[in-house]
Amino acid sequence: MRASLLQIDVNDDESVASRRRRVADLVRDQAGVDLVVLPELWTTGAFAYEGFGAWAEPLDGPTHEAMSKAASDAGVWLHAGSIPERAASATGSAAEASLYNTSLVYSPAGERVAAYRKIHRFGFDKGEAVLMGAGTELVTVRLPETVLGVATCYDLRFPELFRGLVDAGAQTFVLPAGWPERRRAHWTLLAQARAVENQAYVLACGTAGTHAGVPQAGHSIVVDPWGEVLAEAGPDEEILTVEFDPARVAATREQFPALKDRLLGLDTPAR
Repeated sequence: MRASLLQIDVNDDESVASRRRRVADLVRDQAGVDLVVLPELWTTGAFAYEGFGAWAEPLDGPTHEAMSKAASDAGVWLHAGSIPERAASATGSAAEASLYNTSLVYSPAGERVAAYRKIHRFGFDKGEAVLMGAGTELVTVRLPETVLGVATCYDLRFPELFRGLVDAGAQTFVLPAGWPERRRAHWTLLAQARAVENQAYVLACGTAGTHAGVPQAGHSIVVDPWGEVLAEAGPDEEILTVEFDPARVAATREQFPALKDRLLGLDTPAR
């Protein structure tokens, strides 16, 4: 497979609408690759908390329309990063609507095939953690060559989520992020750890630039099932394109069958 990770510069000088158009054009430029991946909350910026409500949109909103068309035009599978989703309440009341950090995945025909609401929200007692609801469902997407397991940014710190995705058949983890530069060492370490312990590929795409006063880590990374870094971006906006062999996942799990020796799981009773 050939994948392109689009490490988008998210800064305060570019409008959301302008960035949406620019990124759609960048996706179209990737015609010929199999999979394109965008970062987390690239429309607004992951730390621009004050804008989440103003820029939140429904699943069929303007970002969906732009990304669906771009995926179809390029003929690629597209993980379109995540958006601040405004989900209507059961009564349809806008006042009762909930916000989620929601990732969108599209087929080469432009069909939205998955939406993942981020389970682990960052911020402790502020920001995303209090402004957005938590997702409850694991999401996988079956491609012709591999099964994607979908996670987002802060999820990377919670290995049990990735174990659950493996149990659901995941072979390649795709993780969009808006990871801060001051914790970049954790980004690289955790991406390699999730790959090694689950014997899976990790495609982790971050943002570049500075938004809401927070410098972004960049350094999008692709890791193979043995923890080897196949490609890594620098700190600035960049398109990171890499070829990888999905068959290596099954070969690695057969050659070194550590996953078969698991004894503890989420259903293990506590004493």
